[in-house]
Amino acid sequence: MSRARLSAWSLVAAAACWGTATAISKRAVEEIAPLTLLPIELTVSVAVLLVASAIAGDRSLPSRNRAALGWLGVLNPGLSYALSLAGLARITASSSALLWATEPILILALAWLVLRQRPGMPTLGCAAIALVGVVLVVAQPGIQLSTIGVVLTVAGVGACAIYTVLSSQYLGEASTLGVVLLQQSAALGFAALLGIGALVTGHAGSLADVSLTGWASALAAGALYYGVAFWFYLNGLRACSPTVAALFINLVPVFGVTSAALLLGERLATKQWIGSALILAAVTVVALIQSSRPTNDPPKVDLSL
Repeated sequence: MSRARLSAWSLVAAAACWGTATAISKRAVEEIAPLTLLPIELTVSVAVLLVASAIAGDRSLPSRNRAALGWLGVLNPGLSYALSLAGLARITASSSALLWATEPILILALAWLVLRQRPGMPTLGCAAIALVGVVLVVAQPGIQLSTIGVVLTVAGVGACAIYTVLSSQYLGEASTLGVVLLQQSAALGFAALLGIGALVTGHAGSLADVSLTGWASALAAGALYYGVAFWFYLNGLRACSPTVAALFINLVPVFGVTSAALLLGERLATKQWIGSALILAAVTVVALIQSSRPTNDPPKVDLSL
């Protein structure tokens, strides 16, 4: 198998892991409080990354910008997924996966505001179409959605988008595996503090009655979302640019919706299917616009998750 084809299959596998893990996390959050679930999942992910770094012989942490990169880890996956899990507890896994599909659009908007990288009219048009799609996805009577759940999820997506824009200024030549291990360790420390706060205030819930399925879901989601998916993603990036990789990341909501239907029995209304198609089409066109830019253009923000 050629290197390019292996790269493509690795990126598809990463998207499948991320989408499937959303449905699995939904099953876990039904039994485990969000602020208790987050440190459990991050503990699993850090353990997986430690094993991966040992196998790869890559134990180096970033020597430059270590503090900044650590704080970015608190932002994502720390704060970002704390908000996302809290939102996931209140909306369906399908809707959560589709709302996360808007991240590339938010990244472009933030890059415009923060880095003064103004998008062209086609990109702005795609952003408007994606916004219409989001409205169709979430504004459905009779669907298990709540305003606070949608707001929390979008806030989580926004935190992740801010992370992507800011991190582009600090990565440098540091080992990718080392950066992610540092950031997820920082996120785990933040999540532990949130868990302690939830325990003190009585919002941690009880783990005594969590079923075997609930525990299996928590552990599997932590390993899939952060560990296995990241390994596949790194392999995929070896033979393509991040903006091309973003085309494959657009498959995440497709796998998320499919997994939610198979594992949780969730179904989308007709208008939600139309909304999801608009979101995916808009994000894909934006990624194609970015990847088709001449190589002598100024550096653009990475649209990958």
